[in-house]
Amino acid sequence: MAQIKNHEADRFIARPDWSHAIFLIYGPDHGLAAERAAALARATGIDLDDPFNVIRIDAGVGGDPDRLINEAYTVGMFGGRRLIWMRGAGADRQIADQVERLLADPPPDTIVIIEAGDLKKGGVRATVEKARAGMAIPCYADNERDIQNLIDQTFSGTDQRLELDARQFLMSHLGGDRAASRAELEKVALYALGQPVVSLGDVQAVCGDASALGFDDISLAVLTGDLDGLDRAVTKFESGGGAPSALFTIIQRQFQLLDRLRADMDREGKSPAAIVNGARPPIFFARRKAMERALSIWTPRAIRAALDRLREAVLQARRARHLEPDVLRMTLLALTVQSARRR
Repeated sequence: MAQIKNHEADRFIARPDWSHAIFLIYGPDHGLAAERAAALARATGIDLDDPFNVIRIDAGVGGDPDRLINEAYTVGMFGGRRLIWMRGAGADRQIADQVERLLADPPPDTIVIIEAGDLKKGGVRATVEKARAGMAIPCYADNERDIQNLIDQTFSGTDQRLELDARQFLMSHLGGDRAASRAELEKVALYALGQPVVSLGDVQAVCGDASALGFDDISLAVLTGDLDGLDRAVTKFESGGGAPSALFTIIQRQFQLLDRLRADMDREGKSPAAIVNGARPPIFFARRKAMERALSIWTPRAIRAALDRLREAVLQARRARHLEPDVLRMTLLALTVQSARRR
């Protein structure tokens, strides 16, 4: 099957296998999907400013419904390899049918990149995964290692060193969307330009409430049963245009961290404070008291039940995209109420 794992994607894109002609880049992290699609487009070696050999298609804009297939089989006016780059593809049956035709008879000297959002296992995703001429590249939210690497890449290029508390702050606020994370890091690097050391004050001056959409406020409200805080934070998140899929990822990650810390606490017989203070990677100091309270509130069984509930909510949201904000609010409210009752 022509598909790779999320953690293999960057290595593949650095050295693509051009025996594949159609590349589907999809997933809930839209910023990462856009970044990988652009990197793959550059790797073709085709001049991306050439209007004759690079055709950009926005799937969300009306027009010729068969444009993808028509453009793919068009012979370039001046010869040479051509790139067809479609953005905004979804679970449209018409797109899936065109992709199936392209995979059955790949156009010569043409690379097709299809940039899509989060897709179910069927439709165009299944079509590409099963075909020899296709390659499916998933894009899921960055984990802790990915965020560490992103931070290192940003500041190694500027010869700047991050203080530990500044790094911890960034680690706790980034990760929902690759493009947003990179933009925040680049703002910090620019703000501290010329300084050999980047401090926590520098980071907070630029990021402010940093998860500028309030990811941190929401996750801590859920973990500690702060109903009023949840309402304020979710309202801020929604008014800022935050993506529910990104927030689901952040909340899941916080419960996974809590699950690991709670297991350490039970195994080692230590207090919540001792576990939080000894956590690796370190927990940002402003979050430590809240994490200590969460460890006292949540039992291992309750944490696992919460993770199951979050997974089910993610699946429900994927099945009915128009209900995603409502599913998010209901799930967060239920978990926060559960936390409040345990205090």
